[in-house]
Order: sequence, then structure tokens, then C-alpha cells
Amino acid sequence: MYIDSHVHFDRFVKDGSFATLLENAKEAGVLEMVAIGGSPEANALSRRLAEEHPGRIFGCAGYDRDLATESHDLAELREFVADPLVKAVGETGLDYYYTAETAAEQKTLFNENLALAVEFQKPVVVHSRDADEDTIALLKDYSNAWNGAEGRLGVLHCFTRDVKFARAVLDLGLMISFSGIVTFANADPLREVVQYVPDDRLLIETDSPYLAPVPMRGNRCEPAYVVHTAKRLADLQGGSVESLANLPAQNARALFAL
Repeated sequence: MYIDSHVHFDRFVKDGSFATLLENAKEAGVLEMVAIGGSPEANALSRRLAEEHPGRIFGCAGYDRDLATESHDLAELREFVADPLVKAVGETGLDYYYTAETAAEQKTLFNENLALAVEFQKPVVVHSRDADEDTIALLKDYSNAWNGAEGRLGVLHCFTRDVKFARAVLDLGLMISFSGIVTFANADPLREVVQYVPDDRLLIETDSPYLAPVPMRGNRCEPAYVVHTAKRLADLQGGSVESLANLPAQNARALFAL
């Protein structure tokens, strides 16, 4: 059985394809999914889907870097994070690829999310792009402040960086999640990183509706496609596809307290 640890459901709900997505996921053996937040609207949808699909969809709530220079209600976010249906804070983090000029504001917002994760002892779902040093610096402070269960600090989602960054993330106690990018033709450096991630720190995701893996490139990504990422990881590790379903699923259950 597979768990897709990172799904954005909003587009599927809006265009009426959500029921088909659920059926496709079930047929593929993807029986549990984590609905990612990141904005007031995404947080509300994540919680609602978790309520409507208990045991199958699990909620997250956070304020992502896109809100760094916009007004945002931290009291509202705190209420979401306190809800038992919300299993993690996120996604949140830093992205300097497009908006490096808002780095200071992004770091402030990221810290506010991390503080809620510490307060409620819920893991954080981290986005990081072209912001390695600042991401590690803030996560180090977070790791030092963490007083929750060991192994539940969070996950660096959709990992795309190098071994050095992976080691820094792992040293802080976080997990690493691979998306369909690991199947792309130009992803040889990323495939090298796979060898350095211990079995008990590995997650898989689709980041739906983005990043459809080979051989589904060109399609809108959906949770059923996580099986293709698992097959590629199994090939890289020389293991069975079953292990690349069950191990990350076990890790996801532990991380998110499913």
C-alpha cells in the first residue's frame, strides 16, 4: 500500500475530478493521502477533506512563502494547527528562485510556522528552493527547540538538491521526500542522493497536480502516479517495489501520527 505524502487537491475539487482521482488512487493502491495547506483557502480545504474522508485523507495547515509580503492571520492559522484533523504544519518554507527580494519576509513567516509546530508538537512540511543556507539555519533553531517525539520534526518535501544538503537535513532529524522529479531524464544528480537517505527517513509524494513522473509526463499529476516514483526508487536501491511502498508508508504514518 502507498501513501502519497503531499497532494494539493484544490484544482481537482474545483474542476469536479476529485471523485475520479480518489477512484484512480484506490485502484493503484494509494489508499492514504496527505492534503497540503499553505493558504487560508488551502488550509480550510485540507481540513474539510480530512473530515469528509477519515482514514484516507489527512490534513495540514500552514502559511507558505507566497504570503510573506501579504497580510495573514496567525490566530486563524493557530486554530487550524490546533485541530486534531490537522496532522502537520505546512507547507511552508523559503523560495529564492523567483522572489529572493522577499527573503527577510519569508524567513519571518517560516519562523512563525515553525513556532506553531513546536507549540503543538506537529511536524513541519518544508519547501526550499535556492535557499539552502537559510533553510538549514532556521531548521537548526527549530530542531533545537523541538520538544515532541523523536523522528517527528518534519520533512523536506520534493527534494531536488545535492548530497550535502540532504545530509544537513538528515542530521537535523527531518525526513526527505522524493517526487516524480527523480524519474526525469535530467535527474541523475538527484538519483545519486537516493542512496544516502536511510530507509526510516524516506517518503514519496506526487506534489499533485504538478510534476507527473515518467511515463506520465505531460499529464496532470495525481496521487495514483506515486507508484511510478516508487518503482524508480526501487530500481535505484535494488529493492522490491513492495518495500518502496511499505517503508515510506510506515514512515509517513510515524511522521504524521496517522
